[in-house]
Amino acid sequence: MSAQRTLSIIKPDATARNVTGSINARFEQAELRIIAQKKIQLTKAQAEKFYEVHSDKAFYDSLCEYMSSAPVVVQVLYGDNAVAKNREIMGATNPANAEIGTIRRDFGQSIEHNAVHGSDCVENAEIEIAFFFSGLELVG
Repeated sequence: MSAQRTLSIIKPDATARNVTGSINARFEQAELRIIAQKKIQLTKAQAEKFYEVHSDKAFYDSLCEYMSSAPVVVQVLYGDNAVAKNREIMGATNPANAEIGTIRRDFGQSIEHNAVHGSDCVENAEIEIAFFFSGLELVG
């Protein structure tokens, strides 16, 4: 096993329902440490830049509109195999298809309003973390 960092975003639907603490408890129970965290309001331009990898997909515009519609919590998780562990904890993108006990199954409302985002690989985690955090903000 190797220690890694990964980005986690608690999306507008989850922050609006005040379940941030419950979601963070899932990460901590899985031995992922939150080493940086902040609540922010993305502009549409920031959301477009962050999700530009999906700019050719049909859902891109609605995703950027949604992610800039209300505050989100961006955070860096750290632990053994953090990327894979976080993806397992999150569950399938569509909450209806997610395993029982996963964050998206328990807190997601739809395929778009699915409570959380997580990096899909170590390389993208590094890029995504750098988008939101300076090195000085990563503690631990």
